[in-house]
Amino acid sequence: MDTLPDLTMATRAELLAVIAAQQRTIAVLQERIGALEERLGPRGKGMPGLKPAASTRSKAGSKPRKRRAQAFVRRRMAPTRTVTHAPAACPDCGTALRGGWIKRRREVLELPAVPVEVVEHRFLARTCPLCRRAVVAPAADLGDAVVGKQRLGPRLTSLIVTLREEGRLPVQVIRWYLGAVHRLRLSVGAIVRLCHQVAARGQGTLAQIREAVRASPLVHVDETGWRQTGVNGYVWTFTTPSERYFLRDTREGRVVDEVLGETFAGVLLSDFYAGYHHYPGRKQRCWTHLLRDIHDLTVAYPHDTGLHDWATAVKETYAEAVAARSDDPAVRRQAKQRFEARLLDRCRPFLDDPLAVQRTLCRRIERHIDELFVFVSDPVVPPDNNAAERSLRHLVTIRKISGGTRADRGTATRMANASLFGTWRARGLDPLTACHALLLAPHP
Repeated sequence: MDTLPDLTMATRAELLAVIAAQQRTIAVLQERIGALEERLGPRGKGMPGLKPAASTRSKAGSKPRKRRAQAFVRRRMAPTRTVTHAPAACPDCGTALRGGWIKRRREVLELPAVPVEVVEHRFLARTCPLCRRAVVAPAADLGDAVVGKQRLGPRLTSLIVTLREEGRLPVQVIRWYLGAVHRLRLSVGAIVRLCHQVAARGQGTLAQIREAVRASPLVHVDETGWRQTGVNGYVWTFTTPSERYFLRDTREGRVVDEVLGETFAGVLLSDFYAGYHHYPGRKQRCWTHLLRDIHDLTVAYPHDTGLHDWATAVKETYAEAVAARSDDPAVRRQAKQRFEARLLDRCRPFLDDPLAVQRTLCRRIERHIDELFVFVSDPVVPPDNNAAERSLRHLVTIRKISGGTRADRGTATRMANASLFGTWRARGLDPLTACHALLLAPHP
């Protein structure tokens, strides 16, 4: 390799000048680094607004990670079958291998194709050696293997009815499932008869549900349309925290009296439908319906500033009432009276004003003023009727799928099964297990 030629005095001087300039730049940069390190602080938290690097974190000063009450990881299930994979010979020299240890595991979930089990019960006849009488085993020896005189067992019956009611599956879909998965062919009439059977077996439970509703301190009531053979009707729901009771009837107020009876002394929570006006006990009207009507009115009249100011005042009063809390019953009663007076003051200027678009809603509020703030004086009562609407959602979905029912018996079965399964669901019970228990329970 060639050596570098000797540098001239001028070139050497230029290089020295460059080195001196670089040394000055290094000194300036070192000062800036020192200033930045001071800003980082003693624990190395990093620049303001920046996330510190993992390498600069201090393990001694960091807080320990907060332990969770429950580990949210996927748990391995207990294996029902084990398949062992092991090498038979060494891939290099071909030597046979023996023994070994578990290096890793892999969990695979699969559903076996289980055809329907057909059990033939044979009843033998035996002759008594003394009296020469033929004795046949009684049919009652089947025990829990069958319900009634049908050939379908209680487990299969409860599965079919649960798919129909809880899964909201049409009969044809249930037939396809039974045929494709379990190799079982059933007719439409057989599946419908099973639904009738569960409804008939549950009449005693339905009576208990109705009595529990009557004894409840709070009942949510609502109704929605239900067509039978093309004729309009209404499905009523009577909802408590642990019961669901449904029936189809007209929309007359007598339905409330017939279901609740004369012994009901709780709070009736409903919307502003006139069918509930005659109830003499305490009532709480649904604020969700009222606020929805107010919102629709403000949308219809977007430029009415007086309407918007009134709507804002009503919403503020409701928000303050919801936030009001007290353990003293006397304080809660005084708060109820205070909110009633405040809301009436917001509505009085528009009660007789023919030009006020909110006049109708103001008159509704004046008429039901003592039924709007019951939830303030009674903490058990909610301010809305969402529980009834949620309980009806199941039947509304079924109505959209099927369009309704076609006979009185079909409607009665649908309402009975909806009450049974809805109550089991509200009580946190597994509907399939509860239906199976109902079929096995003693039946008169």
